[in-house]
Amino acid sequence: MKAYRQSAILDLVSQQDVHSQDALRRLLAALGITATQATISRDIKELGLVKRAADGAYQAGQDMSRSQLATGDRVRRAVVDCLRRAERVQQLVVLKTDPGYAQSLALAVDQAGWPEVVGTVAGDDTILVVTRNERNAISLQRRVEQWAKA
Repeated sequence: MKAYRQSAILDLVSQQDVHSQDALRRLLAALGITATQATISRDIKELGLVKRAADGAYQAGQDMSRSQLATGDRVRRAVVDCLRRAERVQQLVVLKTDPGYAQSLALAVDQAGWPEVVGTVAGDDTILVVTRNERNAISLQRRVEQWAKA
């Protein structure tokens, strides 16, 4: 649920001006996501959101590097929370999640900036990860399966 909620928060602040945690809580509630102010505060910190100087609306931190925004720990947490199964087909890795979680896991993988990953395509519960070659796909599959077991 955390990964889904955080993905929804990122979507909301990228699509509209959100000026307060209470406004964010109400927008999440409209989507059927219940969260306390403390939970939203932690999510804002973990996502690296900051307020714009011009109007005070939340946005992704501009000074954060890609590796700071989505470290291996963030991807690892997303894998532990979301991944149900990984399967490799040549240089492609198919990741299966519970319904509604594929987007947030794919975003974490994309933001991690792993050199072996060319990109991802995510649906509702399935992610297609394209790697540079079959060896990279084998390595990626092993990595996410180990994290999921931990």
